[in-house]
Amino acid sequence: MWPLHIAQSGEDLMLRVASPVAPAPTAAQVDWTSVLIFTILACGLGWLVCLPLWIDPAGLQSAHVWWVLPLLMFTPCAAAVIVAVLHQRLPVRHAFRQLGIVPIRPIGRTLGFTLAAIVLLPVVVAAGITLAELLNLVRLDLDTFSGFAALLPEEARGLLPIGVLVFVQVVSIPVAAIPNGVLAFGEEVGWRGFLLPALRPLGNWPAVLTTGVVWGLWHSPIILLGYNFDRPDLFGVILMVVGATAVGMVLGWLRIWSGSIWPAVLGHGAFNAAGGLVLLFSSAEYPPDLALAGPLGVGTWIVAAVFATIVIGCSRRSGRRSNGDRDGGATTGEARCDATSQSDGSRASRPDREPGI
Repeated sequence: MWPLHIAQSGEDLMLRVASPVAPAPTAAQVDWTSVLIFTILACGLGWLVCLPLWIDPAGLQSAHVWWVLPLLMFTPCAAAVIVAVLHQRLPVRHAFRQLGIVPIRPIGRTLGFTLAAIVLLPVVVAAGITLAELLNLVRLDLDTFSGFAALLPEEARGLLPIGVLVFVQVVSIPVAAIPNGVLAFGEEVGWRGFLLPALRPLGNWPAVLTTGVVWGLWHSPIILLGYNFDRPDLFGVILMVVGATAVGMVLGWLRIWSGSIWPAVLGHGAFNAAGGLVLLFSSAEYPPDLALAGPLGVGTWIVAAVFATIVIGCSRRSGRRSNGDRDGGATTGEARCDATSQSDGSRASRPDREPGI
């Protein structure tokens, strides 16, 4: 698996964020057998776990939902571990490194990216809702929060003013990112821990986007039951693929920049915690269409496109700066990137070196 490059100093980190790749390796270096086995396992296990919901006529209203959905989120983790340990025959310690679980050093950088992720992903959701309203894709009620009030049980409506309840829900999102992150860990070990680094020989952007597409398709067993968009058809799957690819761009670059899966794990947890924001602010008279204003809706797609534009712009600007540096001699950071840019084959020929990050 292609190792993620880790910059050590603050100066190198800025270079790393803007231009995270040394000279790009060739597509031939992708271990397509491992990628294919992982994808089949993750999707196959996902369908297997969801079978009780398909067998039960109640579908998503089935009593099995409480255990099916959490277990589903750990199927990518199971697939990644099976491929790394059984197929690639990595020692467990090396597999953990390759999946980005360890090391977390330098702690300051990992913690910084993780905290940034916990803030960034809810901001992406909120910005998507704001854009959706500006484009008249949703009607919000920021005065009486009538949409949220309609969802509350009768006995809860008079306990506190509705504005206070909404405020509590919003400020609890960063805290809720932690328990949500426990479940998100099961997904991120697979998507950003295994699949994204495995595809990085194709280039960072192809790896990030392809991982997002596979992530979206993996949701098919529950999307086809009406999950997320209440569209149990092919169009619902397409919406999920586009939404997952959009959010996956943010999570993928957090993984690349930090060299660890933990920012993606907690960012994913924060995103899930913020998933109900549109329901807090919606109007009871005009219920929101989640395909337009939901966390994976059109508004979020636009925000993700802006994020991608910023990343590409910074990469090009840093690339021009790096070319100028090369004219005067390679920098220490560049030398380190080149030293870590080696294929799996070259690593395998030196068993004394640990694979992965």
